[in-house]
Amino acid sequence: LFILVLQNAEPFHVAVREDNCIIVSLEASDVVSSSSVYVVKIAGESKNYFFQFDEFNSTLPAPVVFNAKYHGLYYIVTLLVVNSNMVSKSARSITVLTKPLPVSNVSIYDYKPSPETGVLFEIQYPEKYNVFTRVNISYWEGKDYRTMLYKDFFKGKTVFNHWLPGICYSNITFQLVSEATFNKSTLVEYSGVQHEPKQHRTVPYPPRNISVQIIPINRNNWEEHSGNFAEESFLGPQEILRKEKSSHPSVSPSAVPAADTSAAWLGDRSNGSEYETTSPPSWWSSEAESSQGEEEFVNVVSSDYGGSDANTPGRATAEPPPFLPVQMVLTWLPPKPLTAFDGFHIHIEKEENSTEFLTVSEDTHKFVAELKEPGKYKLSVTTFSSSGSCEVRGSQSAKKLSFYISPTGEWIEELTEKPQHVTVTVLSSTTALTSWTASHESSGNSTIVSVLSLTCQKQKESQRLEKHYCTEVNSSSSLIENLVPGAQYQVVVYLRKGPLVGPPSDPVTFSIGPTGIKDLTLYPLGPTAVVLSWNRPFLGVFRKYVVEMFYFNPSTMTSEWTTYYEIAATVSLTASVRIANLLPAWYYNFRVTMVTWGDPELSCCDSSTISFITAPVAPKIISVEYYNHLLYVTWTYGGDGPDLSHSRMLHWMVVAEGKKKIKKSVTRNVMTAVLSLPPGDIYNLSVTACTERGSNTSVPQLVKLEPAPPKSLFAVNKTQTSVTLLWVEEGVADFFEVYCQQAGSGQETKVQEPVTVSSHVVTISSLTPATSYNCSVTTFSHDSPSVPTFIAVSTMVTEMNPNVVVISVLAILSILLIGLLLVTLVVLRRKHLQMARECGAGTFVNFASLERDGKLPYNWRRSVFAFLTLLPSCLWTDYLLAFYVNPWSKNGLKKRKLTNPVQLDDFDGYIKDMAKDSDYKFSLQFEELKLIGLDIPHFAADLPMNRCKNRYTNILPYDFSRVRLVSMNDEEGSDYINANYIP
Repeated sequence: LFILVLQNAEPFHVAVREDNCIIVSLEASDVVSSSSVYVVKIAGESKNYFFQFDEFNSTLPAPVVFNAKYHGLYYIVTLLVVNSNMVSKSARSITVLTKPLPVSNVSIYDYKPSPETGVLFEIQYPEKYNVFTRVNISYWEGKDYRTMLYKDFFKGKTVFNHWLPGICYSNITFQLVSEATFNKSTLVEYSGVQHEPKQHRTVPYPPRNISVQIIPINRNNWEEHSGNFAEESFLGPQEILRKEKSSHPSVSPSAVPAADTSAAWLGDRSNGSEYETTSPPSWWSSEAESSQGEEEFVNVVSSDYGGSDANTPGRATAEPPPFLPVQMVLTWLPPKPLTAFDGFHIHIEKEENSTEFLTVSEDTHKFVAELKEPGKYKLSVTTFSSSGSCEVRGSQSAKKLSFYISPTGEWIEELTEKPQHVTVTVLSSTTALTSWTASHESSGNSTIVSVLSLTCQKQKESQRLEKHYCTEVNSSSSLIENLVPGAQYQVVVYLRKGPLVGPPSDPVTFSIGPTGIKDLTLYPLGPTAVVLSWNRPFLGVFRKYVVEMFYFNPSTMTSEWTTYYEIAATVSLTASVRIANLLPAWYYNFRVTMVTWGDPELSCCDSSTISFITAPVAPKIISVEYYNHLLYVTWTYGGDGPDLSHSRMLHWMVVAEGKKKIKKSVTRNVMTAVLSLPPGDIYNLSVTACTERGSNTSVPQLVKLEPAPPKSLFAVNKTQTSVTLLWVEEGVADFFEVYCQQAGSGQETKVQEPVTVSSHVVTISSLTPATSYNCSVTTFSHDSPSVPTFIAVSTMVTEMNPNVVVISVLAILSILLIGLLLVTLVVLRRKHLQMARECGAGTFVNFASLERDGKLPYNWRRSVFAFLTLLPSCLWTDYLLAFYVNPWSKNGLKKRKLTNPVQLDDFDGYIKDMAKDSDYKFSLQFEELKLIGLDIPHFAADLPMNRCKNRYTNILPYDFSRVRLVSMNDEEGSDYINANYIP
């Protein structure tokens, strides 16, 4: 209850109840005016509380009740008075502090680093809406009551290291404390105590300077008292407070761990509040708990100390001398000061027999007993504390003593020296050599080398790859054999004197390097995946395989070894792994190493590598266009715009396979190619990505090229009823369809049936004389026609009708008159008159050839001679030629050729005449042949790549009639041969 006195007025009251409610009330003197309003304001709360008046009389309003949400938090309560003028005035403020919630549960544990003086407190309390600053710890230390404030709690835990060893601390309670400072005054609130009070005893310190001494007993004395020797003659009844004896079967110390034995006597000790006086044992033994890391051994008494072969059959044995008892004197000093203790426990154990557990008072520091049997003894002395209501606690064993009494009474002291500078040298993958140093006093002692595999225990039993050193193996030899490559071993060396074994040396760990894998093989699965397979050696142990790969990373622009996968070791000799997400057309180097279980890990070997270039992915053809006998191909590779600058892609191979197989190599940075393909064929088009070791071809795409129309269509050898058409084949053609239709002039024309041929020469017959025809030639390839090529031709005229005969006769008579004049000339040139010419279509063929090639002069002579061609005789030509006149030449006069036709009757004379003067005229005639056809084009024969194919440089085929070969590739000139078609 908080009361604040107001000036000239009675105070208003503020109190905190146990349920954390704040009660605000008014006194009668607080009410000063009937027109005033009294308001209570609490800091941190948005809501105001009003005092409710029923009427202005002596009755005071009910108190204001505020339910505080937080425990252990302070609140400021202010009383405001508002008058009729709406003017508020703060009367006074009061600060109150609520109580924190109490601790609900407490646990106390030993502080393991120092259980003699430290404990671990763990408290549990409501955390929500509960505020406190410190914890008040109260307890009884024996008969003294103590309390202290402690604030170093973290998550309800703290280490309290301020107690004394061996003391019983009882009635331990915890209270949460809240503190608040306001206007230079401090408010403090303590929580209640709701948990059960605890008690705890700290561990006492062990005794100090424990030592043992063995004193032989005089033989005469022993024989004198052997008949009625009292067991307790050396120890008064008051020295032993309690004695316990237990027998156990004969087992090796290694089969019964020291921890189990310690737990047994600790359990018996808890009931040691009842003391009894007992006689001393007939023999004494001690227990020495092994320190952490100490190994137990099966110690067999050597033949020097025991007559193991005394009862061997067939051998006379002497009666062994009787064992003379010895006296054991055990002394110690009290534990460290400030240790509360009530006595000492003596634990004596004889090997392969029984154990004695004795308790002596706190004032006893020496214990004497007779040992009546030979053997190995172990003993220890510990302090215990039992006063008070806490449980009995014993100290740790400060020193464990062991010694051996031989059958002859010889005393062998405990070995305290351990081997120094122990080293292990690995000689091979299966052997190692151990070495160490020892003092001169222990140089005559034997040694025990203990080897244990550290890797064997880390593996599952079904997956173990080694068996020999999975359990500790002891040997007297310094040479360690049967090691396994890849394993890690721990070696401990002990000095041995008789059956006693000294403390262990510092453990030495060594590892045998693994031998590595063999037969590493790679199997490609595609452009982005491979399978690695390998074998491991039969003898070896390891933890895992590590699969690494080396490649150029385009994202980081670096090349380094990176771990791809780790595979746990198994008993299988063969292992494999699938590696995916590789870059196509990329160089990779793979490595598989064996990693051991050791610390640090060993691995082997970097030489187990294999290199590989992944296959490229298949390109994708996206565009194919054919224009002007050129095929434009575009493709993509991988994603959009791949960077091939660091890949192992060499080039692209574009192949178009039809009747001809055309290949073209394209550099890797270009994804467009232009192929020159003959038209009229169906091609299987594909693009192949090529690397050093592999390739990948795109999905084939069929490309059908329309056939090309015939080229250079000519009409030759016209007659009255037929005409010969000659053209140049272009591209691939299965056959040609020739169609001639009579050119009509408004009347119905006669339709000719199409003619199908496989060559590029055809003679169309059954035509009408003196008629014009429109002829077309269409190329067909794979049932597809080309655009036809047209030409207009006319047949020769027929014999003249009778009306024209009269005119012809008159013309003939005129010609005869002229012929008379020509006779004179013929006589002069008898040789020429003897050469008659055949009159027929041959002359007209020459004229047509001249007309077709544009050799006819367009002047008056052409008109005259064109008229003369209508005559049914060719005498006029002979006549003119006799005068060296060529009517179709631009030059009117010309030397007459020597290559005129010869009559059969004159052939003998002609030959004799030409053969005169060593065939002179024959040579002249041959020279004249060189000039024939020089004006007809023969460009193909003059190409540089075709010149070597001509036997004679002056005998060349014409372009329009040369023989064209079917070439296997698109090289220029591959279709040329020195040959002509002869119509």
